[in-house]
Amino acid sequence: MSDQHVAVAIVGGGPSGLTAAAALAGQVDGEVLVIEREAETGGIPRHSDHPGYGMRDLKRFISGPAYARRLTAMAQDAGALLETEAMVTGWAGNRALRITSPRGVRTVTADAVVLATGARERPRPARLVPGDRADGVYTTGQLQNLVHIHHADVGRRALIVGAELVSWSAVLTLREAGCATVGMVSAYPQSEAYAAFRLPGRFLLDGPVYTRSRIVDIKGKGRVRSAVVEHLDTGERTTVDCDTVVFTGDWIPDHELARTGGLAMDAATRGPVVDAALRTSSPGVFAVGNLLHPVDTADGAALDGRHVAGAVSRWLTTRVQPPKAVRIRTDGPFRWVAPQLVSSEGGAAARGDLLFWVDEYRRLPKLRAVQDGRTLAVERTPWPAAPGRVYRAPWSLVADADPAGGDVTVSFA
Repeated sequence: MSDQHVAVAIVGGGPSGLTAAAALAGQVDGEVLVIEREAETGGIPRHSDHPGYGMRDLKRFISGPAYARRLTAMAQDAGALLETEAMVTGWAGNRALRITSPRGVRTVTADAVVLATGARERPRPARLVPGDRADGVYTTGQLQNLVHIHHADVGRRALIVGAELVSWSAVLTLREAGCATVGMVSAYPQSEAYAAFRLPGRFLLDGPVYTRSRIVDIKGKGRVRSAVVEHLDTGERTTVDCDTVVFTGDWIPDHELARTGGLAMDAATRGPVVDAALRTSSPGVFAVGNLLHPVDTADGAALDGRHVAGAVSRWLTTRVQPPKAVRIRTDGPFRWVAPQLVSSEGGAAARGDLLFWVDEYRRLPKLRAVQDGRTLAVERTPWPAAPGRVYRAPWSLVADADPAGGDVTVSFA
């Protein structure tokens, strides 16, 4: 195939990439191309065959596959080009991408690039869990692919490592496959998922949630037969009889393309550093969704895709590089913050939210933002800050930062 030029190249055909394509295709002068490495677009929701998708972006309550199909149709109807089975293998210059597919190797040069490569769960080897290398150990993505796509047998008794939202998705998938969930393991004092999911979800369990615990051994020759769970405070160990272990959560952005492109990266999120308009350190390159931070819901990522369309359109019209921005920092127990930059004309962040990940539960948190010894704002949220899920605070906390000043530090008041 010959080289190609497009107005916007979007890398990743999940919720954020498809939503960005749908928003941009009718606005820009030129082609909007979505490049997806899988055989179908839609991302992780394609394999999540249970309801709960589309609430915030589509105002609907539908299954993952239905959500993926709807977002795909929206992008196509808007006029975006969707290319599947295409892998971006690297960069060939500023906003130039090397693509390999069954149709050949080519370079796509774009006036603007949107990185929407998402995130992935860290598997057992990355978590350094010792024990036998037995069959029956999966991530949630592998489990859902086996059950919903290949209709495979995944066992009869499963232990789930993690207790966040995606962990309860794994419970539903196991139940569909006829596999009982005999326990969940969480390092936190309580399950991390929202109560609306956690409380009814307990009726789907055939065992306890092992809180303040970790998995320290997997036993089994050929097939898993048990796992050992250790309490983090007492050291007490419990052997759980199971033939399946599912590692859920513990997400990491799919950031290899961002790194090789030389973008400024955040050591805490492991994603690109962006401002409220989702602009990266490379002019004309934007980043959206769970590439930015692990990990938000699918509809939250989709709203990032909708938000970035305005900034991409402005870039295509003006080609003006972003002005100087100041960095947002955090004090513990915050693990990360996103976006990380405040600029003079970046506007408010997507949904008007400043996003955090916390390691301590706060029931009615009060936050303070300080720059150069001056308090910018103090805000309280009526919802808790809880480990294991994104905590949202008002962007107004940092909106009045002096772009010529020093770093802004956000902490609990």
